[in-house]
Amino acid sequence: MALADFVKQKRKAVNLTQEAFAERAGVALTVIRKIEQGKENLNLEKVNQVLNMFGHTLAPVSARELSKITK
Repeated sequence: MALADFVKQKRKAVNLTQEAFAERAGVALTVIRKIEQGKENLNLEKVNQVLNMFGHTLAPVSARELSKITK
């Protein structure tokens, strides 16, 4: 599932507006909007602040590691 879809789906499941969710996550509204719009140039720290609301985090993965996973 794409990050944008995951965050949007989880946010709606807890019945929060983007504004309310941003406030609870401790990030700017623009961060939530960029994530849900699928923007590619995101700050990993801010993304993890949002994902922490659902008990998840993201970490960088090298192309070598990714190819091992997909084989």
